[in-house]
Amino acid sequence: MPPPEAVAGAGYRAGTAAVRFALVASTTSLAKRLLLGRPFRSDKLQHTLLPKRIALPVFASDALSSVAYAPDEILLTLSIAGAGAFWISPWITLAVAVVMVTVVASYRQNVHAYPSGGGDYEVATVNLGPRAGLGVGSALLVDYILTVAVSTSAGVNNLGSVVPFVAEHKVAFAIGAIALLTALNLRGLRESGTAFAVPTYAFIIVIVGMILTGLFRVFVLGDDLLAPSAGLVITAEEDHLTSFGFAYLLLRTFSSGCAALTGVEAISNGVPAFKPPKSRNAATTLMLLGGLSIIMLVGIVLLARATKLQYVEDPTLQIVSGPANYVQKTVTAQLAETIFGPGSVLLYLVGAVTALILFLAANTAFNGFPVLGSILAQDRYLPRQLHTRGDRLAFSNGIIFLAIAAMVLVVAFQAETTRLIQLYIVGVFVSFTLSQGGMIRHWNRLLRTQRDPERRRRMIRSRAINAFGMGLTGAVLIIVLITKFLLGAWIAIAAMVVIYGLMLAIRKHYTRVSQELQPTDERPVLPSRNHAIVLVSKVHMPTLRAVAYAQATRPDTLTAVTVNVDDKDTRAIQEEWERRQIPVPLTVVDSPYREITGPIIDFVKGVRRGSPRDVVTVFVPEYVVGRWWENLLHNQSALRIKGRLLFEPGVMVTSVPWQLRSSQDRNLDRFDQSLTRVPARGPRVRPPAEPPASENTETRT
Repeated sequence: MPPPEAVAGAGYRAGTAAVRFALVASTTSLAKRLLLGRPFRSDKLQHTLLPKRIALPVFASDALSSVAYAPDEILLTLSIAGAGAFWISPWITLAVAVVMVTVVASYRQNVHAYPSGGGDYEVATVNLGPRAGLGVGSALLVDYILTVAVSTSAGVNNLGSVVPFVAEHKVAFAIGAIALLTALNLRGLRESGTAFAVPTYAFIIVIVGMILTGLFRVFVLGDDLLAPSAGLVITAEEDHLTSFGFAYLLLRTFSSGCAALTGVEAISNGVPAFKPPKSRNAATTLMLLGGLSIIMLVGIVLLARATKLQYVEDPTLQIVSGPANYVQKTVTAQLAETIFGPGSVLLYLVGAVTALILFLAANTAFNGFPVLGSILAQDRYLPRQLHTRGDRLAFSNGIIFLAIAAMVLVVAFQAETTRLIQLYIVGVFVSFTLSQGGMIRHWNRLLRTQRDPERRRRMIRSRAINAFGMGLTGAVLIIVLITKFLLGAWIAIAAMVVIYGLMLAIRKHYTRVSQELQPTDERPVLPSRNHAIVLVSKVHMPTLRAVAYAQATRPDTLTAVTVNVDDKDTRAIQEEWERRQIPVPLTVVDSPYREITGPIIDFVKGVRRGSPRDVVTVFVPEYVVGRWWENLLHNQSALRIKGRLLFEPGVMVTSVPWQLRSSQDRNLDRFDQSLTRVPARGPRVRPPAEPPASENTETRT
């Protein structure tokens, strides 16, 4: 920084200049700082790592929130066969719990073996090959997007049952919820986790408390608790189900209940976000997630049976007898009303935390999707912009992409949870199965070289767990495909195929470009001569600067070129050129159709055609403006010409800037921060004003 006296000599006091530039803040920069906060230095990354108490709500809110709709899906699917089928719901839930235990046990092996955060993608890529890893990656990307869409839609629908205004504008509220989650995650992982910890733990405490209270009243006190829907008379949608049809219905119910497993894989993808020891903390969080999910899911279904709760797929058709104007409430809402009483504070508390956890469940995807996207981008399967961190050390581009994709789904399906849920869980079970297959190969490879008996026993045990997990999750995947394909799962499968093909194409492009740019052993051939061309639209200060700079480069030949689109203007340029005695020849190129770019390109090509081994340097005068709207009024022709010249081999394009007065009022400190993402060292000194340019200085070229 120059000394204060130097600044004063330039016509400014140091303090005055600093204050002035600080006050001229960019509106965009100010909004960004208010929304995202101050940027973090890269060496602050360690401070964003999560302890287990914060990692649990950050990564497990999706799986934990599934207890808000998984019991509903189990009961409404069974209602197709009538009220007599509800007795099977605890057994279906028990089967889902077995799958949950198996998946959690399997993934505990994953996080210990692969702590780098690649999760299923890394496991499948290393052990089954890049194509299998890419299949897992595409499945998880689709699943993460659906997680955001389903969770926010379910939250809005749940809130809409209490607040009718929300139900009338559920699409707008769902998009608003996604936008809010996006902003919170863009602020940085730790702040996001802290914001979600309180409501997630509140949901756990309230739901577990409701379950314990209900079970105590029913089985200890002997209270005869009946849900509001207990007295309803419902009819089956299918009156005459065959044995095969009933078995198919049970499989469909089981696949719907398996929605409770979505989100488990997020922890294996987010191991790098844990505090050391990363693998041990991630495995402990997985165990806590599995235990809490099973307790809440089984508890809610058991209470539903104990209170004779009924929940149907289509109330208007299936409820044949009941109270007038009956409105079907969710399973958790009915249980809360039964246990705590209608209108009680605890009833509204259950409704509030349930709606909130459904919104926050999307945060699991906001933490998993960007990390996976960064890994795929690092492997050149996705654009490299997804690999870089933003101001707050979050993968900002991945977060924004996820938000946009989820918003598109919400709008396309009008925030209907029932329609969206049919697309769900296909991707997650694809990744489950391939991941466990990869882990089996992983243990087999290690066992071939391991001789220590104790370690071999541990590896054999881990392999057995992963083998059982692969068999079970593979069976569930087949069931899901059979029972949900025509209901909407085909859309998710099609999306996976498209993403898979797109990632292969991106990888192919990056590989081709890398090969093309690889330097050869041959020494580069220097050009024979350098021909310089200065584009002239008017004889003004920008043009004179461009001519002077071109002369300073000492080219072999130097020519000024103007395009004749108006005879009067062209004669004025020639006369002024001669009057100033500019020692550079001026060439006039005719344009009978008043087009500028084409004649210039033809002239440059003509120079290149005469000397193929020579290089042509084109100097383009440009204005530097300080306001965004000034860009619309200036430099348009110059941009078109530069863009076209870039495709010409052997042609170099040089921009010669001329700073207009408006550019001198721009806050360059903030502009530097937006470009470099680090704080500027100090206020700049505004340079002395240039001599005023002539009026009407628009560049015709």
